[in-house]
Amino acid sequence: MVIKNIKKYPNPNPNGRFLIDCLGCKERKEHHAKGYCYKCYKKLAWRSKEIKCKSCGRTRPHKAFGLCAGCHVRLHHYDLTKRANAKKWYNISLEKLRDITKVCAGCGFDKLITLHHLDGNRENNDDKNLVGLCPNCHKMIHTYQYYEYIRDILKSKGYDTTKVHPTNYVKR
Repeated sequence: MVIKNIKKYPNPNPNGRFLIDCLGCKERKEHHAKGYCYKCYKKLAWRSKEIKCKSCGRTRPHKAFGLCAGCHVRLHHYDLTKRANAKKWYNISLEKLRDITKVCAGCGFDKLITLHHLDGNRENNDDKNLVGLCPNCHKMIHTYQYYEYIRDILKSKGYDTTKVHPTNYVKR
């Protein structure tokens, strides 16, 4: 869209754009696009392109790389944060964390899995000491009433539960 018949005024700043009477706010400001100043253009004239997101398949405003804003953050920024946090919190690689937390070792749930140290020592990041548990099983292993039940399930799946002792856990 080419705007014709817009009166251009010289800018006192030699490096700035020419001045116009903005179509939105009617003030004399630097021209940005389509006869508007920057602020009015962003508010009135600019519309984000609607796309079908490559990741989620929904029609949403375009953010970057053919993705909507939520998927862009999740795919491009969340993984970097998760990788840094895995290194900081557990001192293990993100790949190792993902491998351990694919499914719950107690019940097989696969949506939200947390890392649990069997011996209770956060510094011991040996493969035999780490197990992925869902929030329910994680709470149960820390509760005296269900401790033996979860311990037996983990033992039947090949985990070494000899260092796990009920005195490390809460009685209710």
